[in-house]
Amino acid sequence: MKQAPAPEGARHQTQSQYSTPANYAERLNSIRAALLEAGIEPANSDALLSRLADAEGKPVRFSTASKPRSKNGWLIAYHDRGLPFVVIAGDWSTGAETKWVAGTGDTLNPAERRELKRRMAEAKRAREEEQARQWEARATAAARHWHSCSPADPLHPYLLRKGIQPHRARQKGRELVLLLEDFTGKAWSLQTIDEAGSKRLMAGGKKAGHFIVVDGPDYPARVLICEGWATGCTLAEIDAAALVLAAVDCGNLQAVATGARNRWPDADLIVCGDDDREKTVNAGAAAARAAALAAGARFALPEWPPEAPLSLSDFNDLHQWQRGKK
Repeated sequence: MKQAPAPEGARHQTQSQYSTPANYAERLNSIRAALLEAGIEPANSDALLSRLADAEGKPVRFSTASKPRSKNGWLIAYHDRGLPFVVIAGDWSTGAETKWVAGTGDTLNPAERRELKRRMAEAKRAREEEQARQWEARATAAARHWHSCSPADPLHPYLLRKGIQPHRARQKGRELVLLLEDFTGKAWSLQTIDEAGSKRLMAGGKKAGHFIVVDGPDYPARVLICEGWATGCTLAEIDAAALVLAAVDCGNLQAVATGARNRWPDADLIVCGDDDREKTVNAGAAAARAAALAAGARFALPEWPPEAPLSLSDFNDLHQWQRGKK
């Protein structure tokens, strides 16, 4: 295992758009452009913008183009003299968020500005409460689905192709089902993997800070944290005495690592990163190093032999390549 390079800066998803349109139609076009620029694409933007009055000071939910069957989008509007003045919107499924402001606010006197600030704070609390309710509903659905599944078939094509055992995975039909939980054992979301290896997270489920328990003891002396579940299976088979947690992706490594440090303060904690050697920015290595620093942990990357192809990036890739050489 080798040391990883320093992390690159993370991209923040919240954006802000300022403009000075003069009339109602121009403001609607400006709001539409701000939503798209932030990566928030309503399934029907005309229908959404026609509901701005309904969104006065309270969240209005809407379907997005990427998830037309779910209302993961939300929008709150504030009007000044009949024209939209501030619009805040987001997409719970991606975390994207934007704030559109018409002009600089010079049309509002100090008292009006204070009132607008108060109302925006109330709206923020309302949308956070709505988000929490949505996460709880999806958590209940995730637990129900998980308990309806059977233990995974060791001969599932994805397992055979990756050269791993199912460990704690379950199965529904031809899909592997993996549970995302927190450090109390509460279910929050699911990830499914089909026979071709396509992965899907449950729509509306909460991923941040949650993880897949791959395998290992309940009271571990050593905890290994990685990105993907297949990588976690390889690690669990290399080190059966360790508890292995899969954070799903590199963006979730730090939250899981710091949570693990709080849960097991005396454990030997190792963040096992993906080594994206082929890419200009090695996001996997950078995220692993940053997570390890934040959690007071060690970090590791695969030890690549000189002849290993650059396309290989994680511990499962290395295991598969070495197995093929035998």
